[in-house]
Amino acid sequence: MQKSDYPRGTVSRLSIDSDVLKSNRLGDPTRRDVDVYVPANHDGTGLPLLVDLVGFTAGGPLHTAWKPFFENVPERLDRLIATGEMPPVAVAFPDCFTSLGGNQYVNSSVVGRWEDFLIDEMLPAVETRFGCGGTGRRGVFGKSSGGYGAFSHAFRRPDIWAAAASHSGDAGFDLMAADFPMVLRALARHGLSIENWFRAYEKRQKHADEDIPVLLVLAQAASYDPDPDLDVFKGLRLPVDLETCELIKDRWKNWMACDPVELAKTHGHNIAKLKAFYVDCGTVDQYNLLYGNRRIHRTLKELGVEHTYEEFEDNHNSVDYRMDVSLPFLAKALQ
Repeated sequence: MQKSDYPRGTVSRLSIDSDVLKSNRLGDPTRRDVDVYVPANHDGTGLPLLVDLVGFTAGGPLHTAWKPFFENVPERLDRLIATGEMPPVAVAFPDCFTSLGGNQYVNSSVVGRWEDFLIDEMLPAVETRFGCGGTGRRGVFGKSSGGYGAFSHAFRRPDIWAAAASHSGDAGFDLMAADFPMVLRALARHGLSIENWFRAYEKRQKHADEDIPVLLVLAQAASYDPDPDLDVFKGLRLPVDLETCELIKDRWKNWMACDPVELAKTHGHNIAKLKAFYVDCGTVDQYNLLYGNRRIHRTLKELGVEHTYEEFEDNHNSVDYRMDVSLPFLAKALQ
């Protein structure tokens, strides 16, 4: 794809010294950058605000960085706005990267109070600085782990968000449980110790093929079921028996309570409070997320809650082009 030279918006960077993240048990930094896009010929005043929640192993500023061959998100916004595909909006790109490789954008005693950071610290900072957003004028969107964040916030916090979009969002945790044997095989080479595995991972000069998949499961465990025992390494525990891979019912219950499939059943009525809700997923998503997303769609239909659901012929990777659908959808709803 050849990039075109549309009128360029501006990207500014704010730094937030977070109070709510100080309690994180990972020792991660609490000073966080937020890139903010404002369209050409605007200063942000009066514009709706969208918040981009990126996928695992990424941080918000990755979406504003130069990208070979294809558009980064600000360039995509420049094109969509200049061609009239969408009305102008401001977009915030918060850096929520963690030493576990990413974020599920919920409050956790281990990873940190990321929901509170986004809502109580990031939003006020951006909206005060740029005069954008506000009640009824905020939307959240994301892909993969970011799509999970969009799901979780949309279902539980309609008091904050007026619209949401999830691309290939994590859902259907029972299908994702197939990852646990892979994690146990990795831990077995380190005495079935999460700490031993993690120390070895930190010393590597190059990631092993298994590292990121294992890290993802650990990050999810830290988000959905952190160990309250302060003596446990980084508060990390798995919801399975480390010898037999049998599910530990009490721990797995904590995971399932966070599954957007279950949230749709218990909180699906909240989607009716939004101005717009968009969900999509690839038909050959290699993480089996299609089926969880279909379950959410079915539940919302049964509840009679208006939403937009789409499937597209692709897998989980490199699907930023789907923002050509979701960004105009959100921007028009928030006008």
